[in-house]
Amino acid sequence: QVQLVESGGGLVQAGGSLRLSCVASGRTLSSAAMGWFRQAPGKEREIVAAIVRRSSTTYYAGFVKGRFTISTDEAKNTAYLQMNSLQPEDTAGYYCAANSFMAALKLMTPGSGSWGQGTQVTVST
Repeated sequence: QVQLVESGGGLVQAGGSLRLSCVASGRTLSSAAMGWFRQAPGKEREIVAAIVRRSSTTYYAGFVKGRFTISTDEAKNTAYLQMNSLQPEDTAGYYCAANSFMAALKLMTPGSGSWGQGTQVTVST
């Protein structure tokens, strides 16, 4: 099992930026792929971005539209989500996830797999 701890959420005005961080500890093979999901009130959790750590292969949801960038720092065992041009519709709880494979990570649901506790992002108008 992998333990994940997120940080970096907060309140920002529309058009602003935030960088989320997720520190992973535990079984390295179980975090070969890392990603970010988000969940707004009354909505299902949806994937935002994912990365395969060894190859740096990335995946982005369509609504990201070039605004977000996922990356990792292997020395720090940390994944980042740089979010630019934030809009009110980006307001949600953001959750870090880890899996052995990106394909499996993209299909993760709450309660299955390795998840962080979440960090709130609020974008004001």
